Amino acid sequence: MSVILPAYNEEENLRLLIPRIRHACEELTDSFEILVIDTLTPMDGTRELCEEQQVRYINRSGGNAYGDAVRTGIAQSTGRSVIFMDADGSHPPHFLHNLFGVRNEADIIVASRYVSGGFTENSAILVWMSWFVNMGYRLVLGLKCKDVSNSFKLYPGAALRALQLRCDNFDIVEEILVKIMRANPGFRILEVPFTFKKRMFGQTKRNLLAFIFSYMVTLMRLRFGR
Repeated sequence: MSVILPAYNEEENLRLLIPRIRHACEELTDSFEILVIDTLTPMDGTRELCEEQQVRYINRSGGNAYGDAVRTGIAQSTGRSVIFMDADGSHPPHFLHNLFGVRNEADIIVASRYVSGGFTENSAILVWMSWFVNMGYRLVLGLKCKDVSNSFKLYPGAALRALQLRCDNFDIVEEILVKIMRANPGFRILEVPFTFKKRMFGQTKRNLLAFIFSYMVTLMRLRFGR
């Protein structure tokens, strides 16, 4: 199992998260790796922290965008199962049990805020934006998934590494799901109820206007592009 954490000035959060993630992984399997995908050049003490905790520290390649971190993490992963987690604490490590534990029941396991029992602690405007984005992607692209935009998902590693991804912002999460389902029409998606937490420390890296614009452009490209 590969657990990938894109990170951008997240040392304070990672200092608490990494030991918890390691503990959860050790309870699940004796074959796992934790990959922290940092900025092009170090901006804080994340490298030293990873060395202390003995997890893989990797500088993203291609640029400093979130999409660059995701592509780098995918290329560097070796796991049969690959799980993405946010490095800000919004994805509790104990929930790895809920994803990895049902990996044989479907091909893609989604930590879902929008199935019965799911919830999000975000502000009202962020909840509304997320709901709007997810509804748009479901309807326009015919995805049988209520929570398209949460990055906390388990994927089959080989199928994930076969994708060609181009998005630079957080819309790469939707791009992954759309392209992996198109490339593997028989894949099944299972959504597990999940509570999305507020970040622990630091400031969000999301720019709301850029967030909306990039999602709409990507939606149109995935719908009408080749």
